[in-house]
Amino acid sequence: MTIAEIKENLNLSAVLAHYSLQPNKNNMLLCPFHDDKTASLQVNPTQNRYKCHACDKKGDVIQFVQDYEKLTKREAILKCTTMVGQVNTNVPNIVKQEPATITEDKSLFLEKMFQSFRKGIFNSPPAKEYCKQRNLDPAKLSIGFNGGQFHHGTRRDETLINNCLAVGLLLDRNIISKTGEKAFNVFGNKSIVFPLKNKENQIVSLYFRSTINEKEAKHFYLKNRSGLYPNYPNPATKKLILTESVIDCASLLQITEITKNHSLLACYGTNGLNEEIQNAVKELQQLEEIIFCFDNDDAGKEAVTKYGAMFLNEYPNLKLTTLELPNKDINETLQLHESEIVTELLEKRKELNFSFSIEEKTTKTTAKKSPEEKVVKPNNTNAIEFLKTKELLKKLNEQIGKSGIVGEENSRLLLFLIIISYMNKSPIHGIVQGSSGSGKTHIIGSIADLMPGEDVLRFTRITESSLYNWGEFDLFRKIIIIEDLDGLKEEALYALRELISNQFLSSSVSMKDKKGNNKSTRKEVKGQFSSLSATTKGETYEDNMSRSFLIAVDESKEQTQRIITHQNKRNAGETDPKEKQIAVAFIQQIVRSLKYYEVVNPFATKLQLPEKVHKIRRLNEMYQAVIKQVTFINQYQREQTADGKLITTIEDIEEATEILFESIVLKVDELDGSLRQFFERLKKYTKAKDTEFTQREIRQEMNISKTQLQRFINSLLELEYIKYKGGFSNKGLKYVVDYWDNHQKLRAEIKDFLMLQIDQLRQADK
Repeated sequence: MTIAEIKENLNLSAVLAHYSLQPNKNNMLLCPFHDDKTASLQVNPTQNRYKCHACDKKGDVIQFVQDYEKLTKREAILKCTTMVGQVNTNVPNIVKQEPATITEDKSLFLEKMFQSFRKGIFNSPPAKEYCKQRNLDPAKLSIGFNGGQFHHGTRRDETLINNCLAVGLLLDRNIISKTGEKAFNVFGNKSIVFPLKNKENQIVSLYFRSTINEKEAKHFYLKNRSGLYPNYPNPATKKLILTESVIDCASLLQITEITKNHSLLACYGTNGLNEEIQNAVKELQQLEEIIFCFDNDDAGKEAVTKYGAMFLNEYPNLKLTTLELPNKDINETLQLHESEIVTELLEKRKELNFSFSIEEKTTKTTAKKSPEEKVVKPNNTNAIEFLKTKELLKKLNEQIGKSGIVGEENSRLLLFLIIISYMNKSPIHGIVQGSSGSGKTHIIGSIADLMPGEDVLRFTRITESSLYNWGEFDLFRKIIIIEDLDGLKEEALYALRELISNQFLSSSVSMKDKKGNNKSTRKEVKGQFSSLSATTKGETYEDNMSRSFLIAVDESKEQTQRIITHQNKRNAGETDPKEKQIAVAFIQQIVRSLKYYEVVNPFATKLQLPEKVHKIRRLNEMYQAVIKQVTFINQYQREQTADGKLITTIEDIEEATEILFESIVLKVDELDGSLRQFFERLKKYTKAKDTEFTQREIRQEMNISKTQLQRFINSLLELEYIKYKGGFSNKGLKYVVDYWDNHQKLRAEIKDFLMLQIDQLRQADK
């Protein structure tokens, strides 16, 4: 019988009835392919097809039989052939079989079966190799392997087969083998196995993860799934980590530093934080914090938002945080990094921000009524209207300030323009330079928080060859945040430089062909991304990375006082924490409302930079790039060419010049940002060229560390800005300022040059 004949003669409704599945009057039923509570599977009797609106399972009658009975395509076709003409009629030679019933305690039977699987993992080289690839240690984890042979033996064990049929480990194929015996499908064949446990710590179900074909279905649960992985949490739990999958949870269970201070629970996918998990959380009377460790993709982020809001509604005082993973999920992260990265990620975990529409919402009442609260959800229309307003950059900068970045007005706006360049064909990059503890990591992290989370990749370290191992388009239109550029080794820096300069990496790698033979092939990584990095050195990297801006952190006393004042107000409860959440969510919506455009600057040939600027060719290109970014952010207010390119205005050039001014000054100055700020404070302290000073008095006056001060002193001596005046090493060396440059005058000259140029453009444009 052909496939077409099967589809013509086998009715899907009859097949559903055969499996005791009855759609409601709207042709909807509980989906048998996932833990469905709301009748998500839609049946179309006319077209003889089905689709689940929750798990997206869909197909024709053959596909349904294949998925329902876990068959191969060929087995499903054979099964459907036998069902034609039988599912709608009472054929005499078809005897309806009663479902198998287990003959012993289910949990004891599953425990026995799991121990059999447990032995299997140590006897299967492919299973051990799979675990090694996934960074799973069978010696540390309660993990088994289902090789599909447990029901075979020298003597057929009918009791074992009956019990396996009852719990779902075997599926009746209704086929007689050549030996005259019934043949069965093995549920979860060639899969690693994890036990799911009840409150009494008994195994009540099993989870299977296929090790064969990553493109086929990968996750399997026994029917009527119940139980939690790895078990019900300790009642005294204060911090609970929720992972998206069982394997992610198992990955964390191997880290003693994690299990010592946290309980862990696995959800069963992005829609798998089920009622049993929720009830287990409710019983944790001492719980203070839930930490989400879901996948770094859209589905994972949406699930965190959904479940975070659910928990917040139930437990308004519960702290909710999330780990921002540098890779796809926690398992992949641990494959590519040392286990210490999880400790770092936990230390830097982010509190969840929740926003809804601008409306009054009454929270659930308990013994004491909760007050009404107003929270904000970013609205796409509002974001577009905002992008159409006058003085857009000024208003945007105010929003950035509300998001938690204190001071640094020009720098934070420049960093924002740099980071959103990932949307364009020629993205630009920023290196934030400052002394240790100056807040450089905080500012790049806070700017990254304003971007759509799915587009941001954060790294605390990059190993020598890791950039070569990304997929071809994994770094395409992404944002990369590097918290410590100084920690990168030369090979990693070289790869990063190549990606920044050429947007491309190519390497020769060895791979196995279908016959298992090693074969050399070419691997390519395309890298259209913007990046922000933090460093104490700055110039060292900026010199070697084209299209990279050097931005100095404001380390002045005034900025320090602004930060302290903000911290004190926050601790005194004088600031509204929702203001930050609202600003972050709104800016993210603004970014999502921007569309890709090319930009043309009709004034480009009339722009010049001061001759005193060193590396003027590179800076000129970067100057033009920032002008384009200003035009890009103003896209809802700019005219377009006939072929759809945005046209730069003189106002765009003026705003870009204001924003970029400090970076231009840094290009003129031979002192890096931190060193210049220190030298200006030193001149202010000494007041005169011949005033002597010691390192001790400067260290105490400026409240900086000995190591940091020594670096500054050595640099200024080398550049001949200061010189030795006398003293003794055991009592303190004395120095004087030897080169009293007029930095403020230089700044004024550069500013006048640039502003005069813009005035001339206006005159010529009249």
